[in-house]
Amino acid sequence: MSKRTHFRVCNLCEAMCGIAVQTHGDKITIKPDTKDPFSKGSMCPKAPALGAIQTDPDRLLQPVKRVEGGWAKISWDEAYELVEAGLKGTLAKHGPDSVGSYLGNPIVHNLGMLLFVKSLTGAIGSQNVFSATSMDQLPHHFAAHYMFGHEFRIPVPDIDRTDHMIIMGANPLASNGSIMTAAGITDRLRKIEQRGGKVVVIDPRKTETAKLASEHHFIRPGRDVFFLLTFLHILFRDGHIKLGDLGAHLKGFEQLESLVVEYTPEYTSPMTGLEVATVEALVHEYATQDRAVLYGRMGLSTQPHGGLCHWMINLINIVSGNFDQSGGMMFPSPAIELVRGAKGGIRHARWASRVRQLPEFYGELPVSAMAEEMAIEGRGQIKAFLTICGNPVLSSPGGKRLDTLLPKMDFMVSIDNYINETTRHADVILPTPTGLEIDHYDMIFNIISVSNNAKFTQSLMPVAKDRPFDWQVLSELTRRISGRKTWFERFATPRRIVSLGLALGPYGWLSHPKRLFTGLSLRKVVNSVHGISLGPLRPRVPEGLHTDDGLIELAPQVFLDRLSALDPELDSTGFRLIGRRNLSTNNSWMHQYEKLSKSRQVRCTVMINPDDARNQGIRDGDNVRVSSRTDAIILPAEVTDTMMRGVLSIPHGFGHTREGTKLRHAEAKPGVSVNDITDHLRVDELTGNAAFSGQPVQIERVGPSQM
Repeated sequence: MSKRTHFRVCNLCEAMCGIAVQTHGDKITIKPDTKDPFSKGSMCPKAPALGAIQTDPDRLLQPVKRVEGGWAKISWDEAYELVEAGLKGTLAKHGPDSVGSYLGNPIVHNLGMLLFVKSLTGAIGSQNVFSATSMDQLPHHFAAHYMFGHEFRIPVPDIDRTDHMIIMGANPLASNGSIMTAAGITDRLRKIEQRGGKVVVIDPRKTETAKLASEHHFIRPGRDVFFLLTFLHILFRDGHIKLGDLGAHLKGFEQLESLVVEYTPEYTSPMTGLEVATVEALVHEYATQDRAVLYGRMGLSTQPHGGLCHWMINLINIVSGNFDQSGGMMFPSPAIELVRGAKGGIRHARWASRVRQLPEFYGELPVSAMAEEMAIEGRGQIKAFLTICGNPVLSSPGGKRLDTLLPKMDFMVSIDNYINETTRHADVILPTPTGLEIDHYDMIFNIISVSNNAKFTQSLMPVAKDRPFDWQVLSELTRRISGRKTWFERFATPRRIVSLGLALGPYGWLSHPKRLFTGLSLRKVVNSVHGISLGPLRPRVPEGLHTDDGLIELAPQVFLDRLSALDPELDSTGFRLIGRRNLSTNNSWMHQYEKLSKSRQVRCTVMINPDDARNQGIRDGDNVRVSSRTDAIILPAEVTDTMMRGVLSIPHGFGHTREGTKLRHAEAKPGVSVNDITDHLRVDELTGNAAFSGQPVQIERVGPSQM
């Protein structure tokens, strides 16, 4: 049997690495695609898992239903009938909000899921829709909506042309970017220094990225906003404001200086742990560069001031002259433009969660409210539950509480390929083709990419005729719940949508009369094999703005109101908890693949500073109890000087210890779930995002390691 080579994009994370998939019979080998114009031969350890998915014996290939003593395989017709009866029956008995939906992170990595999932939640009609967004990047979307007019108009660092990059609360070497799609991130960061520039990391842990950087500075978890307020204060105080031509497109600038006048370096230093001289030097060095950028990510998003942090980051880049120009923060120009339609309009707080009155944003409620909406009785209580590509028992705040509530649902259905810690509670599980079996185009990650590209991946592995694709499953369920089939479900397919999107996009053959014969089309992208480079980021103000008046709103009232309520007090007792990622397994389901989880670095430990460990009588490898307001977990200690004093770090995604799961490799390296002790009551009051970072915890030794 001859060898075949298939070129595609790895869709396991944001990086969009091009890969060459070689097949020889049943053998699959995955190597970097050296001709991909975006990734240029980069590939992280996750890519080989695309091959492992195809042969994983634990993966479901047909629907199953819960029966006494376990699970039974069923036909798709029976599965559809059970789901239709379960969801429609709940809606008829308990009302339109009685069905809750959770949309997991892998949806945005899957073209069919992404394009058709909202049709299903729309057909259900419930306001109780939750997603991984409000445990991750919601503050980015929130700032983009209020400042630039659309949740997806998110600026990203022009990392390939900057000479000075400050990174806060982010570890790109582990995340492969994150709201900064940048394949080969290690090489891109190193090139900043090679061209005479500088990379500065500000983080409570000396991360893998910090070790590569020119400088690293510790900062207390959850206090980043005070550093950023001081940053803006110094820019005004020292005359580093450079609006240039951008000034004509700004609204509210005259209010900014008064907002930060009190946040002097002397005032905020005790809050952040950064010395006054250090802060002065950091701001001065940034402000005197021709091409600089300030970038913040997960550690800033998942804290009580996440929305304010991302507002401040945008403001600093804008007023310092590092916005909408090369080397600064810029808007990508994707081949398929998702920011379309009428300008203006507020899509926030149109309704709120029933129990805690947490506001909706773009049609979703904060995940932190999800469990209580199941637990508290009353009209609108969640009685049935739908999960799609997610495992909130391990990933959501207070996940242990959710684990006790799911068995009480009147009905539960999961669209998923595994029986995991969440789906084990379902009445029906619907698996769909994935990985090498599906067509793919990165709709989302191209709109936050550090350069402009287009690449369409055609499916490689054949799929049996009786196995519907994800979009077909969603379309059929939508038809059954709504009782009708719209023109979209009748005629649309992922390939047709991508084809139309490319044709109508800024480079497309239908977007301008002069491009009729030369513009981008799906055929051209497919025939390119390795993808097409559409060039570096370019200025997009004002045409890229989506506000109702065409101006950047620097001082939206929602941010001003939250800033006025900012509490500078810091509880100095106990420790503060932060998370961490590993490059090989940055989502819980990746622990299922032996090649990814066998690394020595994939360890469920609590990192602690040596001085703190000594004071607590803890030695490296000791079992310790880490406790919060809600619960406690026991895991090994890892004593390391990469941690700031007073700060602990535990990775997410572990805890494969629940009875009834079928994840044999994951269960062999179980660890504990940090979300058994995260507090669902801690949220960013502005955006509703979960505030994992900086949670107060205690730690004590319970005995020597049993590992």
